[in-house]
Amino acid sequence: MAPARQSWRPWAIGAAVLALILAAISVQFRGRGDAGGAKTITIAGIAYSYQGGQAYNGLTGVVIRQGWLKDELAKRGVALAFTPVPTAVGAPLINEGFSGKRIDFASYGDFPAIIAVSGGVPLKLVAAVGQGQNSYLIVRNGLPAKSIADLKGKSIALHRGRPWELPFSKLLDANGLKLSDFKIVNINPAATPAALASGNVDAAFLLSDGLLLEQKGVGRIVWSTKEAPADWRMRAELFGRGDFVKGNPELTQLVVDAFVRAAAWSSQEANKGEVIRDASRGSMPEAIIARDYAESGIPWRDRFSPLFSPNIADHYRSVAQYAFDRGLVRSKVDTDALIDDRFVVQALRDLKLEGFWQQPATAGAQS
Repeated sequence: MAPARQSWRPWAIGAAVLALILAAISVQFRGRGDAGGAKTITIAGIAYSYQGGQAYNGLTGVVIRQGWLKDELAKRGVALAFTPVPTAVGAPLINEGFSGKRIDFASYGDFPAIIAVSGGVPLKLVAAVGQGQNSYLIVRNGLPAKSIADLKGKSIALHRGRPWELPFSKLLDANGLKLSDFKIVNINPAATPAALASGNVDAAFLLSDGLLLEQKGVGRIVWSTKEAPADWRMRAELFGRGDFVKGNPELTQLVVDAFVRAAAWSSQEANKGEVIRDASRGSMPEAIIARDYAESGIPWRDRFSPLFSPNIADHYRSVAQYAFDRGLVRSKVDTDALIDDRFVVQALRDLKLEGFWQQPATAGAQS
């Protein structure tokens, strides 16, 4: 069966899951105010089914386990709710939640956030998270391709609109290629292994899933963003709904405080093993998580740094400009208005964490 024909099944499943979750969220939070005097703060996060429950990814999971935010909000008569988001429908669901005012905060990718803001969804980037994640280009077994240029005319699995689409587009541009030079199969990462193993696609562009597929012998990695400028790495940050942030600055400060606390805990070398074990509660083995971290070349402490370096502002300007120039969004995003670093500055001061993280060197020509 041709790749383009089979790709409807994961999308149909994803759409059904999305509809069910949105309906549940709508019922749960019906009657929420726009901002000001909030009685509930809702944070969306990528989560995985694990031992009969939901295991949240990254700093969101640490915030939940630490319990500090829940306790501090309870003192003020404010409830805390977390909305689990399956990775297969992550960014679209989060953008829908922000647009419908069903969620107040979410930690998710740079590219989807730019898409949301360009589409009229008011967001604020209230806390940075580390220095980005690598993406991988993996080729199926039996195909002698050694580079993206060798794949011209071939089929590539790429989940459109997800954060890793941007580094893929930059890879094409750097090689004088364009999307139309390939048969792009728009399927989510969960459906990609079977498509690659069966030969229904020739290659795939993924995050750490690519490392797992190589370990399983499904294919081989021929390129990753570790070979590219640092600015090509996908970033995921803590974003807040603009009107909520404006109407509830004290509550926003508490949320950012909690994520900075979680970042400080995760940044300690003594907690490295636990962080890796927590990250493996999804579908990734610990060995793959550890390899992805190690191959990033980012020092462990800096991986979770919430500091707003000049590099971050440059990165988002680059993402916004690139997305606009390539017609991926209809209007260019004002990233100066998007970034709001005042809450992190205050959190570092209040939590006595000034100097805990070092500002990374300016990317310069790599930006």
